[in-house]
Amino acid sequence: MLTDSKSPRSGSSIDCPAPVNGPSERALKVALITGITGQDGSYLTEFLLGKGYEVHGLIRRSSNFNTQRINHIYIDPHNAHKARMKLHYADLSDASSLRRWLDSIQPDEVYNLAAQSHVAVSFEIPDYTVDVVATGALRLLEAVRSHVSATGRSHVRYYQAGSSEMFGSTPPPQSETSPFHPRSPYAASKCAAHWYTVNYREAYGLFACNGILFNHESPRRGENFVTRKITRAVGCIKIGLQSKLFLGNLQASRDWGFAGDYVEAMWMMLQQEKADDYVVATEESHTVEEFLEVAFGYAGLKWQDHVVIDKYFRPAEVDNLKGDSSKARKVLGWKPKVGFEQLVKMMVDEDMELAKREKVLVDAGYVDAQQQP
Repeated sequence: MLTDSKSPRSGSSIDCPAPVNGPSERALKVALITGITGQDGSYLTEFLLGKGYEVHGLIRRSSNFNTQRINHIYIDPHNAHKARMKLHYADLSDASSLRRWLDSIQPDEVYNLAAQSHVAVSFEIPDYTVDVVATGALRLLEAVRSHVSATGRSHVRYYQAGSSEMFGSTPPPQSETSPFHPRSPYAASKCAAHWYTVNYREAYGLFACNGILFNHESPRRGENFVTRKITRAVGCIKIGLQSKLFLGNLQASRDWGFAGDYVEAMWMMLQQEKADDYVVATEESHTVEEFLEVAFGYAGLKWQDHVVIDKYFRPAEVDNLKGDSSKARKVLGWKPKVGFEQLVKMMVDEDMELAKREKVLVDAGYVDAQQQP
């Protein structure tokens, strides 16, 4: 748990900004990650730590702690020889904090994974989505550019997290050369961030890459995303905590992969001689109904007995996303390791165990059953 004096739980995680180490003093590569508390941020942190990196993450100040995805890899920074992950307060809406931490941390690689990443929610809070996803990326790019200009650290490399949602209604398969046709404020914001990254690469010579990642899931996926919503429901229904699952468009088709595989592609992009943009995908497309079939069937259930079609439809739908990742496979040597059914079963297994733990608390009276009908 993050409970020491340098933890966000104490309210004092930020040291006075000062260079972490001079380039000649450190043997480890240093990475800076925005969105470190998210699904991708947690897997990328694990991956980079395994590669011997020192990892710094920027987190937003909140009265509700959201560090559960990285609690298992957190070490008290007082244990200086073991603590290779450190957290700092900053925000993509605050340009001064971004530049301050870049100057202090002096990263070799910067990964911009932070976003208001829920497509449906972006219709409800479009201004905020654009400010964080689009303008936030611009602020970070400018902070990196000005840091490089002031320090001469021209080796710094930047990764921008793109999204298959940028293609929107463009017919599949979608590749790096396919036109963007965004169908949500989130997707339009990601398009802007993509082109800001291209512009800073071309205008200033910044080593900046766009990773256009198709849908990638895991047991760490947020519970308001359809895949995790389904597997959470399977666990709760199987264990008796829930009986119904409310969904929208079951015919929407997506290219679903495992987030743990996709973060390796992010890293690979920054190890190339030349900065470029890459689609990362499994090249298979499955509908929400197919996801239901595998998830419920794996638990010995029939989804038709539990799923209710409700109001969960976007103002503008994206019907079919299927990536062409041939460039990433050829240039980077990347390919997915986890297949569709394996991914779904992995998520169901985790959520089944979670439901069992919740059932113990409910039966003991420690938790009220906050269940759907």
